[in-house]
Amino acid sequence: MLVPLTRDALEEIIPPIATGSQYSFYWGKWRDLLQRLFISLIALVVTWLLGILVGSGAQTIKLIFDIIAGLYWLWGPVLWASVRNGKYRRYPYCGFWQGQVLDVFITEELVGEEQTVNKWGELMVIENRERRINIEVGDEEGFTAITQAPINRLYRVIKPGQIAEMLILSKTADLSRIDKITDVYFPQHNLWVGEYPYLRRDIFQQVSQELGGHSRYGSLKNRQSRTVRRRRR
Repeated sequence: MLVPLTRDALEEIIPPIATGSQYSFYWGKWRDLLQRLFISLIALVVTWLLGILVGSGAQTIKLIFDIIAGLYWLWGPVLWASVRNGKYRRYPYCGFWQGQVLDVFITEELVGEEQTVNKWGELMVIENRERRINIEVGDEEGFTAITQAPINRLYRVIKPGQIAEMLILSKTADLSRIDKITDVYFPQHNLWVGEYPYLRRDIFQQVSQELGGHSRYGSLKNRQSRTVRRRRR
């Protein structure tokens, strides 16, 4: 089931400013916090040097920049979450999508690389890999998509055949081409899965109750035989 939503709905469901869950995502771990603290320190040094060059005539402006630079470690997650939200808010059309879980499987993904030197002076590249859950969802019209997230014990309840819902984004008014998908909501478990929490979850849940709650989604029999498929970039 795919129900087009208005532009106003899109701008409400994907907020311009970071939500609490989005802020927590970009807050990260201790290493991320230390990195932001280091950037704040460097920025304070730069503003201090600029203050020396400018002299005492711009102390008020310098104080403002000192506060902004010194608190980057605190407001940085708001900035980066808002930038990420903005990339999705640029799409002109969106729709509420409801389908079913087709498959659930685990993969090991490369999440980063580190360079180090061994005792013989040779440069070595260490790959950081992480086990992730992959959830394939689809509908009766043949559209399929896979959402991925770090493994969490809460995801054990997700099984093939269960209802899945998400927001889809498109550049075409009839939503015939799906360009982006958001994190996936499983209403029977009140559970979200995805790399990043794009949506205002309280608002999306209201939409889910109004639209998805009244539908009776059938099984996906013979989905392989259908010739009309939505394309996903």
